[in-house]
Amino acid sequence: MKLKSLPLGFVTLASVSAALAANASYSYNVTSCPGYTLQELKQTDTGLTAQLDLAGEACNAFGNDIQNLTIQVTYETQQRLHVKIFDAAQQQYTIPSSVVPVPDPPTTSYTNSSDLVFNYDTSPFAFWITRRSDSPGSMPLFDTRVASLPKTPIAPVNGTDNSTALDTFELVFEDQYLQVASALPQGANIYGLGEVIASSGFRRDVGGSGGPGSIQTLWNRDVADPVDQNMYGSHPIYMEHRYDEGSNTSATHGVLLFSSNGADVLLTTPENSNVSLIEYRLIGGTLDFYFFSGPSPVSVIEQYGETIGYPAWVPAWGFGYHLCKWGYDSIQALKDNVASMRNASVPLETQWNDIDLYNSVRDFTTDPVNYPADQMKAFIDELHANGQHYIPIVDAALATPQNSSDLYAPFIDGFEKDVWIMNPNGTVFVGSAWPGFTAWPDWFAPNTQDWWTQALQNWSDSGIEFDGIWLDMNEPSSFCTGSCGSGSFSQSSLTGAKRGVGNETGLDVTSPPYGIHNGNGALGASTVSTDAVHSGGYSHYDTHNMFGMMEEITTHKALQALRAGKRAFTIARSTFLSAGKWTGHWLGDNYSTWQSMYYSIQGILQFQIYQIPMVGADTCGFNGNTTEELCNRWQMLSAFVPFYRNHNTIGSSPQEPYRWASVANATRIAIAARYALLPYWQTLFANASTQGSPPMRALWYEFPNEPELFGVDRQFLIGSDILVTPVLDEGATTVDGIFPGRGTVAWRDWWTHAVVNASTSGGNTTLQAPLSTINVHIRDGSALLLHAEPGYTINETRSGPYELLVSLDKDGNAFGTAYVDDGESDPPGDSRTLSFATQGGALTISSQGSYGIAQKLESVTILGVQKPSSVSVGGQAVGNFTYLDATQELVVRNVTVDLNEGTKVTWQ
Repeated sequence: MKLKSLPLGFVTLASVSAALAANASYSYNVTSCPGYTLQELKQTDTGLTAQLDLAGEACNAFGNDIQNLTIQVTYETQQRLHVKIFDAAQQQYTIPSSVVPVPDPPTTSYTNSSDLVFNYDTSPFAFWITRRSDSPGSMPLFDTRVASLPKTPIAPVNGTDNSTALDTFELVFEDQYLQVASALPQGANIYGLGEVIASSGFRRDVGGSGGPGSIQTLWNRDVADPVDQNMYGSHPIYMEHRYDEGSNTSATHGVLLFSSNGADVLLTTPENSNVSLIEYRLIGGTLDFYFFSGPSPVSVIEQYGETIGYPAWVPAWGFGYHLCKWGYDSIQALKDNVASMRNASVPLETQWNDIDLYNSVRDFTTDPVNYPADQMKAFIDELHANGQHYIPIVDAALATPQNSSDLYAPFIDGFEKDVWIMNPNGTVFVGSAWPGFTAWPDWFAPNTQDWWTQALQNWSDSGIEFDGIWLDMNEPSSFCTGSCGSGSFSQSSLTGAKRGVGNETGLDVTSPPYGIHNGNGALGASTVSTDAVHSGGYSHYDTHNMFGMMEEITTHKALQALRAGKRAFTIARSTFLSAGKWTGHWLGDNYSTWQSMYYSIQGILQFQIYQIPMVGADTCGFNGNTTEELCNRWQMLSAFVPFYRNHNTIGSSPQEPYRWASVANATRIAIAARYALLPYWQTLFANASTQGSPPMRALWYEFPNEPELFGVDRQFLIGSDILVTPVLDEGATTVDGIFPGRGTVAWRDWWTHAVVNASTSGGNTTLQAPLSTINVHIRDGSALLLHAEPGYTINETRSGPYELLVSLDKDGNAFGTAYVDDGESDPPGDSRTLSFATQGGALTISSQGSYGIAQKLESVTILGVQKPSSVSVGGQAVGNFTYLDATQELVVRNVTVDLNEGTKVTWQ
């Protein structure tokens, strides 16, 4: 918890600590908690403020009740409502604005026009959020009134764990325990609240359909992809989708808890209850909520992005195929791998290195025997000469010296610059990771950015001329619980001032009174101890969930400094709110199983909500040994998700695609399609970086009034126009999939252009799916700019001509856009936006912007058109066209259209 300076007249921290020490017994029982009463309401131009006073005797359930609170309600935009409840003395920790900036207060009043309305009761205080457009009697979007919630007590969500019982719904606000609950529609459609692999799938289990409900713990930890437990990242945001069958209408809204404190979030539906509920239990901080009105799922995600920041721009090469293995034991293994990929004609964009690269497993080093720096420089130079890229790993923990003669420069420089997380007594906190005893950078410390940038610069200068950075173990992960002691190196042999820190007494930050359901048990298990201290007096107890994201900020800024004018590219394991501004993410240490491949889809869909769209899984699996069939299917699936990397662990069987002829063939096919679609991917990501739109989507995002889609997570959409139906079961040669639209949409096969004969009732359609194939379909009404000649690298692909694929709807219309720039400038410079609109036998291509597109549009394919007798391009008749009756396919070749200018293609 941050130790704040107090103005004159306020109680001192020492007296607070003394009071806490004197009142160290807690009731561990919330049933007697009295709630709060609202007082001194003041209307403002943008909302209201009021005081909340404890309504009775303190219950001190899992901490000390805070007597006086303040509530601030701000209508920040037409679509965003901010409700913040905090201690009047402002001593509780809040996320520093320097780490996660939020929008400035509004200058325009939305109080009377906002989509959302804040309602409240004064005694006991409760609030509920409604849509202004909803009719009276409609269920609120968020409702904390006890009368709206199920009767208590409620049996445990986890039947064997009494701590998951729900005993009361009064507002509880204590120094180390905060509780608030809201009613939900029975069996609510909830998405988000991660990071998690949910056994229920992308849609969370709220206990309304026979499931037990969910306990989502928000506490980052290093663990190999468990099911229904907390894992690498924390994202306390959810979307809820409501569908009204009577009117066949729907709306989606979002709820963000803006907190980095550890928490449990419970979702459940009590027996015989006609409502479900969500309950938040925090072990510190404040209750800081943002509500997003949507009403579409895409607009909810965009509104969230507007609040916490849009994703970083991705360099074009980042969309290429990436390859790694922990266990490349020498530079020769790397060279052989790159050569084998080339010999098999399997495109390789970026070669990665795991910790094999290091000397004694220490960051910013190279093994002088197996990875000599001069040979690594020559190897990386060759990759660059071939238009390829290189990414090494950087672990979060750095080795501490073993003795006075151990002059590990990154640690010593960091010690002199005072950049390490500290123990409460002012010594460096020491844990354990791959190199042995380790210390962790303090991202709050004022010198850390310069030190980190210099360490990366020195590494690059030594020969490791990286193009991006892979950040691992940054939950942060430790191989011991709490401090391993300070005696692993002699501090007396080092110079540099130790940081003085405050002495936080009376608060148990290592084993707080309420124990969240951390899968590792104690908060400090396998991580930095929660009593460790950061610069400015911040406690790791409050900031733990931000550690990885703060490393990502620091690394992103370092790459911007070292590669000036180029887009920074990082992939990281641990994430938090707003991390997408700085990094992409991989889904961690998964398994070489069919189940893990299926789980990867829900994981990628989750992170689209979290504004971290550049995400993917370790293709073919990380732990265990893959099979030829599994790797074949997974290589094809991953070609249609944002981040595409094959990686596995040391000791597992090699799984590079060239290891099997069938996998190599499947990968070539899939990558050719992926690279053809690069203009589409880059357009989707440009939209993500400018307005927060999710590039990958659940089917119901585009078809929100089709309830059969609400739980679908074995299929997904790329943007609004590409439907992917992968095989996820061993031995299968067919696959079932739903084709949204219930017969009103024509879905055309990507590979053959044939219209699928789909169910018109919203049921499954069975598709043929032999090995080395994947079902991909194009939505009617779409127009896709494609690369006509996919190459071995992204640069080769971008250097070739374009083609246009248009799929007409039943009215003969289609529309699409493409964003084009140089794919590397940061911030983006000149760009061009192309629009393609088809109506009444004419395709109009419009071009706007300053970027000069050198490549020409060489061909146009139009699907769903009647056979024409004549075709013209730019007013000139052309004879070089063909027509296929079976697919109603018109192909016009050799059009050589300059995409910097508008033109028109007509047929009749």
